[in-house]
Amino acid sequence: MAVMVRLPQLGNTVESTILVRWHKAVGDSIAVGEPLCEVETDKTTMEVESSAAGTILKLLYSEGDVIPILVDIAAVGEPGEALPAPQPSAAQPAAAAQPEPQTQPTSVQPAAVPAPAADEVRPGVSPRARKLAARSQIDAAALTGSGPGGRVIERDVQAAQASAPKLSPVARAMLAGGEFQLPQDAAQSGRRITSRDLTPAARPEPAPAAPAPAASEGVEIVPLRGARRVIASRMLASLQTTAQLTMTSWADARALRALRTRMKTLPAELGLRDVTINDLLLYAVARTLPAFPALNTLLIDDAMHRHAAVHLGMAVDTERGLLVPVIRDAHTRTLPALAAEAHRLAAACQDGSIHPDALSGGTFTVTNLGSLGIESFTPVLNAPQVGILGVGTITPRPVETADGIDFIPQICLSLTINHQVVDGAPGARFLQALTRAVAQLDLSIITR
Repeated sequence: MAVMVRLPQLGNTVESTILVRWHKAVGDSIAVGEPLCEVETDKTTMEVESSAAGTILKLLYSEGDVIPILVDIAAVGEPGEALPAPQPSAAQPAAAAQPEPQTQPTSVQPAAVPAPAADEVRPGVSPRARKLAARSQIDAAALTGSGPGGRVIERDVQAAQASAPKLSPVARAMLAGGEFQLPQDAAQSGRRITSRDLTPAARPEPAPAAPAPAASEGVEIVPLRGARRVIASRMLASLQTTAQLTMTSWADARALRALRTRMKTLPAELGLRDVTINDLLLYAVARTLPAFPALNTLLIDDAMHRHAAVHLGMAVDTERGLLVPVIRDAHTRTLPALAAEAHRLAAACQDGSIHPDALSGGTFTVTNLGSLGIESFTPVLNAPQVGILGVGTITPRPVETADGIDFIPQICLSLTINHQVVDGAPGARFLQALTRAVAQLDLSIITR
């Protein structure tokens, strides 16, 4: 009898993938361990090997489809054999219930709440209920009100919050695409819904294709898919679900420049010759952050998860889009060790060999556009992190001194915080301490 090939677990944090292309077609022969297809996670591209040998009898997904992990993707056997029914995800219930990294709490309208008819006079919504519903992404006008005259009041929205399932970001994006649906018990289970819990939606018969509009000369139409689609979804979700505030300061960059110049002349065995300005800034952030635990925090399910260890994300520009690998325990690393790890992760991002697990678990992120000549910008939070530092270029700026006005090279540091859990004053104090640390960098500090 034919056997099914499953999409395996591709890292601890991967919920779903996008099928980039099949390496085999129906009727082709395949051996165990031979590449069957290529899939794309939210950050990297990987090959999936066949777990069975024989002839490809059926491919269950099309290129471009979003596929949850641990589901059947192909049938392999001898020609003419009966096909087994595809099985649901093999993920264990306990695993599905575990908290997921980078998860934002989301509420949806409970299925049990009927929407009013088009000709029905809609009751009013109290201001407090309207504000709470907006924050929770609930359609207050569709709720049954318990106030006077059917008015929707705050407790009605709170009841909807309590009964609504919570979705992981990937599950939310998959539902928005219309190709998957919630399980029947989603509203009653009380647990977080991940992509493992979704089931494929019934696909309607395709309508006759409308003639494609004539492409304008010189216009290339590029579908939003793969990593770009995930980045787009997460950036929008970050801005929609967090209260982002950016503050900017300038740090004296004379010591930074002098130290970088001096390190180029040091003995090679010290491991400092290849250290960059960005490495020095990562080091300064990693050593400053532990004194400000409010910034080294994740906001997950309305709870603040404050971390003692600094797992520092660093934005890397690649051909496939923005990737953010994580330097684990950055606060404990020496400068040479931190720089070496940063260079290794950046190279892996560039050549596409980065593992998905290396792109998750960060507690704070640094993104640097200084090499592109950008003085300052507003970085977008890498939710559920509550802080991200944007680094600009070094430029001379007028500074008042005892002798008058001098032009001193300074580097711009822009800190974005989630104002839901971090107030402006703690953020400003962190930025103040960081600018001081950057201005005072020297060999006696970085060799500790």
